Amino acid sequence: MSASHAQHLSAVAREVEDFVSTAGWDQPPQLFALVPTAELLDAQPELAGQVDVGAPLTPVAQDALPSEDLAEALGGIMWPEAVQGCAIAQEIVVLPPEVEDRLPAGEETGDQAVLQRIAAEHPRRREARLVAAVLRDGTAACVLRIRGVNGEDEVVEHPELAPNLTDALLATLR
Repeated sequence: MSASHAQHLSAVAREVEDFVSTAGWDQPPQLFALVPTAELLDAQPELAGQVDVGAPLTPVAQDALPSEDLAEALGGIMWPEAVQGCAIAQEIVVLPPEVEDRLPAGEETGDQAVLQRIAAEHPRRREARLVAAVLRDGTAACVLRIRGVNGEDEVVEHPELAPNLTDALLATLR
């Protein structure tokens, strides 16, 4: 994984988050194919004014996911070779680390939905939008926008914010 791949993918993840944020909060998960910009413009030159022609990759929004269950939806996706990567934006609930550390593990409750309900009902929960992006070579990038309580959002970037999600995205590319 080269540093330039990681930098370009981080920029694409931020671009996806910026795009999705224009629709506001309370959005369903949205999937994007990451395609080489030059190839996209060769196939559709009319897009030249709508994409960053200097960017190596362009995110292309896809149709709505076929299932409410994100794992199930991703499990049924396979990308053609022209797609060099993919990204997903989804809204999640985050808890402070000290609260999260006291929650039972998913295997202890026997149901991930129980943990999601506990988190969604917790008084210290925060709404967030997570964008995870991956390339075929395994490069990953994540951007997390935590909804501000006083209108000031917090943005965190790190490639390992959502390892299970990036692994699931990578599986769609193989």
